Amino acid sequence: MSIAHGCVLIAGLLPYLATGLAKTAKGFDNHAPRTWLASLTGWQARAHAAQQNSFEAFPLFAIAVVIAELTHAPEARVDTLALTFIGARIAYLVVYIADWALVRTIVWLIGIVATVMIFVAGH
Repeated sequence: MSIAHGCVLIAGLLPYLATGLAKTAKGFDNHAPRTWLASLTGWQARAHAAQQNSFEAFPLFAIAVVIAELTHAPEARVDTLALTFIGARIAYLVVYIADWALVRTIVWLIGIVATVMIFVAGH
């Protein structure tokens, strides 16, 4: 497995870390988890929102890695960009939960730029 492939796995699992944090709030209702999650406030609500955004970011990143492989992009470049994406997404979770809105936007942008760069790495 290449580093980029490992990063796809990590990116796929990051949303579950965020939702796990959100579910640390007292009173979790496993009978109606979506309703319960929608009622959260504070950092747990932000953790849930980070989880949703992580699921949104994942498909584009995963497809970018596959396309880079199909177009024979330089593996070292793709690996570096994939690690950049993962670093940005981990930072995104931290700053979203901490409610640092401007920094959150910056690290989100770093992640999306890294993804686009992976797409074009083989062209």
